[in-house]
Amino acid sequence: MVASIEVPVTIVGGSLVGLSAGMLLARHGVRSLIIERHSGTAIHPRAAHATQRTMEIFRSAGLEAAIRERSAEQFVQDGGVVEVETLVTGVKRQFIADLNAGIRDVSPCERVFLSQNSLEPLIMQRARELGADVRFSSEVISIDENATGVTTLLRDRQSGATSTVRSPYLIAADGAHSAVRKRLDIGMQGQAPFSKSITIYFRADLRTLLTGRQWAVVYVNNPRLRGFFRFEKPFDSAFLAVNTEGDAGHPVTDVSTDLTPERARDFVACALGSDDIPVAIDSIMHWEAAAQVAERLQTRRVFIAGDAAHVMPPTGGFGGNTGVQDVHNLAWKLARVLSAEAPPALLATYEAERRPVAALSVEQARTRYVLRTDPSLGVERCEPLVGDLDIELGYVYRSCAIATEEPDDGAVHLSPRESHARPGTRAPHLWLERQGQRLSSLDLYGGRFVLLAGPKAEEWCRCARLASSEEGVGLDILRPGTDGLEDPSGSLSQLHMIEPDGCVLVRPDGFIAWRARDSQAASVAKVKSVLSKAHGRG
Repeated sequence: MVASIEVPVTIVGGSLVGLSAGMLLARHGVRSLIIERHSGTAIHPRAAHATQRTMEIFRSAGLEAAIRERSAEQFVQDGGVVEVETLVTGVKRQFIADLNAGIRDVSPCERVFLSQNSLEPLIMQRARELGADVRFSSEVISIDENATGVTTLLRDRQSGATSTVRSPYLIAADGAHSAVRKRLDIGMQGQAPFSKSITIYFRADLRTLLTGRQWAVVYVNNPRLRGFFRFEKPFDSAFLAVNTEGDAGHPVTDVSTDLTPERARDFVACALGSDDIPVAIDSIMHWEAAAQVAERLQTRRVFIAGDAAHVMPPTGGFGGNTGVQDVHNLAWKLARVLSAEAPPALLATYEAERRPVAALSVEQARTRYVLRTDPSLGVERCEPLVGDLDIELGYVYRSCAIATEEPDDGAVHLSPRESHARPGTRAPHLWLERQGQRLSSLDLYGGRFVLLAGPKAEEWCRCARLASSEEGVGLDILRPGTDGLEDPSGSLSQLHMIEPDGCVLVRPDGFIAWRARDSQAASVAKVKSVLSKAHGRG
């Protein structure tokens, strides 16, 4: 017998991105079934860096405090990124002194380190609390997409039982070797694999070398190998990723093939700089470093996210973060379409908005890989280095759902301190008060569309109330000085680059859909027009 299941969204892949997709959909009231072929969440401590933007997303889902608490248990906080010849000889170059230095003004959140095997259970628990269904040890046998939905045939890897899942939409978050992407015959574009790398997970007493050090990631560059360390408290376990070995000018880029336990142990000793430190190898992961983006991120009813959509080297820590931001962009759109608040045309904006961001992240991860790990690839063949903050918080969306009459300079990224609520950018962070409680302006977003108005924008607020009522569109209308909301610094208008009688329309993902600098054009018809466009109807 073949069991049959119906669910609004099927998610293939139950790792970081797939679990985040289920959690974020559930926040919008959309049930999902998350399918994962492995028997549980991640067992290796991969993807350990969460950017401010990713932490803002987790904050909106109620996970920020739990993640910060677990991070403090596991890693040195505000750690730096440095380079050594060996761990024993110490720092010879510093990339980042303090992970959060100079960035706390742009977000209510801080960057943290937390290994994927610690983060995923937190996301899974929250996803299930909100109503997502997670099934492990289940593999996809076939996928059939037609005009009305997607039928997925599953097999339980333990019992062999099969089941059919029928859903209007499917998200493929099944990793760099995505079977779903391959079934859809979607190719990858960019740089072919440039290293067959390894990650060696090991145990050793490193307390004398690390206690008191403010190091989060330690790159190793010596005549024998190039790669990087990451260490967990209490500094008795770590991993070493090795990307190349031999002459740095003409390195051996395949360190994976024919690897023996003895060579792995020798790599660790060489990177540590001592043969006298007892080392126990727990496991070794083999992987390829590449820099590629999928040719397409969607068909009519299937959406590709995370490593299935873009693969990049770990330098910069952009991979998992880009994936979480993919599904954050997608979740509210699926929710609006499934509830008939928006037409299916809104979903076409997923690829239009996210693919350029994926390309930027991939290019910048590769640039950092060449600069930090393998200059033989040719710095001159890389994209110029872009600051981390621009990549994390400053990417710019362009699509038919961004309602703007403002000139477009074509910028792919901006400094978050200079974007000033430009349509298509992340809404700026500002500390406000509501009923005497301090909150970030970002805490206002996440459910419905928000019209955030200047202190003298009564006319825009009046028009917005009428427009949302007549259109049947859920809209929160917020203005300092009303409903207990206050702007203690008085900087809301300046930060959003509007006059006191201007306003901005903010999407559920916290991006600016439209901006009116003043009230000269205020009308019900204008608000109806921009709401319609922001929902993909114009």
